[in-house]
Amino acid sequence: MHPVVFLSGWLVLATFFALQEWATSRAWNYHLEFGRIYLLWVIQFLLWGGICWIMWWKLGEWIQRATLRSVLLYIVPLSLAVSVLEEVVWVGCTWHFRVGHPSWSFRHRVVFFLDSELVDNLVIFWVVFLLFRGVGYYQKLRQKEFKEMRLESELTNAQLRALRMQLNPHFLFNTMNSISSLMHSDVEMADRMLEQMCSMLRMTLDRGDARLIPLKDEIEFVQMYMLIQQMRFTGKVHSYVAIDPEVLDALVPTMILQPLMENAYVHGVALTRGEAFLGIEAQNQGGQLRICVRNSGRGLPTNGSSGHDGHGVGIANVKARLELHYGNDQRFTLKEFPDGEVQAILLLPLGFSPRLIANAQVDSYENENSHSR
Repeated sequence: MHPVVFLSGWLVLATFFALQEWATSRAWNYHLEFGRIYLLWVIQFLLWGGICWIMWWKLGEWIQRATLRSVLLYIVPLSLAVSVLEEVVWVGCTWHFRVGHPSWSFRHRVVFFLDSELVDNLVIFWVVFLLFRGVGYYQKLRQKEFKEMRLESELTNAQLRALRMQLNPHFLFNTMNSISSLMHSDVEMADRMLEQMCSMLRMTLDRGDARLIPLKDEIEFVQMYMLIQQMRFTGKVHSYVAIDPEVLDALVPTMILQPLMENAYVHGVALTRGEAFLGIEAQNQGGQLRICVRNSGRGLPTNGSSGHDGHGVGIANVKARLELHYGNDQRFTLKEFPDGEVQAILLLPLGFSPRLIANAQVDSYENENSHSR
């Protein structure tokens, strides 16, 4: 706490007690000058403020760790010594005002005021002592929570890096497999696909370890992937991208759509006889970012090898990353329609700044802790 704020608190107390004493004197028809009363109380509480500041500065850590034995052996005698010392110093500082009988000696005044105010001084000391203990406990609790949140954030970052490392080889293997299938039938097209893949890899490297990127950048990356697949399924796929301009700068996790597109091609488009369609839609839905990947096909597969049921690399990776990024503030669903169409729908917090996403994570963390308590 800043010293000015600390001393201001004591001045507020001095003002309160001075007004109380002045009002009491008026009520009992003996008039005391308010300025004199106020100055005496200010001296009293500024002395206490200085004592408490020195105690916190020199003994704060020890007071917070003090056991019952330490309290009985050291704090109790210290409270008596400080209470007496404060009264002696106060009498010395107010000697000019001749508080009490004018003919009293310094010793007589000290004894008189100790007799009437020692208990009050002890109460002030022990209230301050308990406040010190409470403030220390609160600070340690906050430090513990901060360390836990920092460790949780570091763990989340490590998990996200591991998931991205898992995803990148998977993506590279499938793309290279598509290119190799064309090497013996259409070398020129395979070369174009390889160039496109190099552009995608360059974009991935340029992003570095960025966890969140604008949706427009993610769409640009996905469109490169769609071009590769268009070369593979020449004339078979009718694709479209419909993005509301309002959400182009909304932040999304890096490479969150590519696994969905890959599943749409592998388990939808590739299994469709004749023409197929694949589309991406994104818009603001009630303050949330709604992204939908649609594709024609044979519906959701019934075995776990596809990845659509959450056990494959692609969908499982998406679910895990969304959970790490947003906690319970996200929703991922797969919908199947009678005609075989499949929709992968993401509902994410609509944020245009990484700080908004971080706040959402903190709120989710606090909500989970409050429920656990």
